[in-house]
Amino acid sequence: MKKTIKIHDVGDAVHVELSRPEVRNAIDRLMVDELHTVCSDLERNPRVLILSGAQLPSGGGVFASGADIAELRDRRRDDALAGINSGLFQRIAKLPMPVIAAIDGFALGGGAELAYAADFRIATARAKIGNPEPGLGILAAAGAGWRLVELVGEPLAKDILLAGKVLDGTEALAVRLVTELHEPDQLIPAAFALAARISTLDPLAVRLTKTVLHAPRSAHPAVDELAQGILFESEAKFERMQSFLDRKKHKGATR
Repeated sequence: MKKTIKIHDVGDAVHVELSRPEVRNAIDRLMVDELHTVCSDLERNPRVLILSGAQLPSGGGVFASGADIAELRDRRRDDALAGINSGLFQRIAKLPMPVIAAIDGFALGGGAELAYAADFRIATARAKIGNPEPGLGILAAAGAGWRLVELVGEPLAKDILLAGKVLDGTEALAVRLVTELHEPDQLIPAAFALAARISTLDPLAVRLTKTVLHAPRSAHPAVDELAQGILFESEAKFERMQSFLDRKKHKGATR
């Protein structure tokens, strides 16, 4: 069966390439199903997820040009109510460990919404991020209507969602929609460097910090205190703090 993604397992991280270059990595139902399978694995065996897009045959970059329009055209009310894409993106957002979207070229429509669901977005200057759905007679219903407001604020979100503004990489960096810009050939190495930085931290502390960050405001401070209570009993906490004290003691003794 044809695969729409390529999976590279690199130990502490899993790199998934969206791989439908003939249609600019458009997200179809098969890709959704394959990404659900990736989520199932990462829920059982938590690791950092890196998402990127396979390059075009011409050599240009693309993350995902959106949902597959040929497939989307035939969807009806019940398909919308089933939340085919929104359910996947919500699942990706809730993965235990952080998700990194490495954006080169187009990240439009559903492709942009997939990137919004990530914890980190890094990009190239030639990235193009936006939500042109109203031009196709629909709306951005897989997270952009609320995630984008949280990420860039209401005025810019309205410009993107209601007036079709598309941000390039430099503009996205200026509004902190992405946190780093890299040359195209350095984008994936940069994503792995970020994943490696995360892997130096205690995995359980990272997981619970992500849970606290995603909790609704009404859950605080109770959720913070519960998470900290769990971490205060973990072996990693004692080992890491003792190691810190030992290093500090050794540094003081050598002065």
